[in-house]
Amino acid sequence: MHQKTKIKRYFLLLSVAVVVLFIANISFGSVQIPFTAVLNALSGGSNNSTWDYIILAYRLPKAITAIFVGMGLSVSGLLMQTLFRNPLAGPYVLGLSSGSSLGVALVVMGAGVLPIEFAALAQSPYSLILASCIGSFAVLLAILAVAHKIKDTMALLVVGLMFGSFSSAIVAVLSYFSSAEALQKFTFWSLGSLGNLTWNNILLVGSCVAIGILISIYTIKALDALLLGENYAKTVGIQFTQTKYLLIIATAILAGSITAFVGPIAFIGLAVPHLAKLLFQTSQHKIIFIATLLIGSALLLLCDILTQLPGTSFYLPINAITSLIGAPIVIWLLVKKQRF
Repeated sequence: MHQKTKIKRYFLLLSVAVVVLFIANISFGSVQIPFTAVLNALSGGSNNSTWDYIILAYRLPKAITAIFVGMGLSVSGLLMQTLFRNPLAGPYVLGLSSGSSLGVALVVMGAGVLPIEFAALAQSPYSLILASCIGSFAVLLAILAVAHKIKDTMALLVVGLMFGSFSSAIVAVLSYFSSAEALQKFTFWSLGSLGNLTWNNILLVGSCVAIGILISIYTIKALDALLLGENYAKTVGIQFTQTKYLLIIATAILAGSITAFVGPIAFIGLAVPHLAKLLFQTSQHKIIFIATLLIGSALLLLCDILTQLPGTSFYLPINAITSLIGAPIVIWLLVKKQRF
């Protein structure tokens, strides 16, 4: 009973933290807006149309995006760490991020060698999103094809890393021959951004995250069995092949869609599952799953707040902040040799 009370208390505290950080995320920015004006804008409008526009058209969408991205990357990281039983596996371990980067690189840095029709298409505001989706989807199809032939999950992990290395090599070649302007554009995309999405974009991201999370919920029972190995999972009636495909597809939907719209966000998917296990001291996925959702949302909201330099109009790249926070966590886990 004491353990259940402790878990409920932690869930309550994390939920409060998400709400507080959500409001703080909307309140802080280069333009100082009184807290009462923020609440009025959210509840129906204040007396200042400029403040209303800043909050409703920029800060609110960015905060909602942070929640979706934090949830999606954290859950996909949990799925991959359980599937491969590797604490250093993350949402991009299958090469999905590299596939997205390759698609974007072909559009941004390869537009000069593309036919005129494709070069014109590359100027579309949705070209990067489309290219990222196609690149990620292409890698997903390749991974699924390989997974059909390879039964060993560790071999599949190596194949995913090789796809990532291959894609990164092509990106490096394109970077070497691209113009300074194209290289700068690709670099800005790779740094990640939560603030450039329209409400329609947010709806698409939210829908993809919801689908990925629903698939993940369906596999929770199997995830507990997978902690003890593939053979044990099979002995308790888990259809391992079906589960493996579901986990790969869920991760592809979550990580692929998020990368397409906000760019590659580092370390959230890698660090958050470990934080959840460390806080709750359990390996039960029905608990860790919910904890991962809440911690992922809270952590990315906090990182987004920290991107704003106090008293200035400058924003640090979101990837810089997530790496500054996530990398020490991973290093600490390695030094301590924690085994979850």
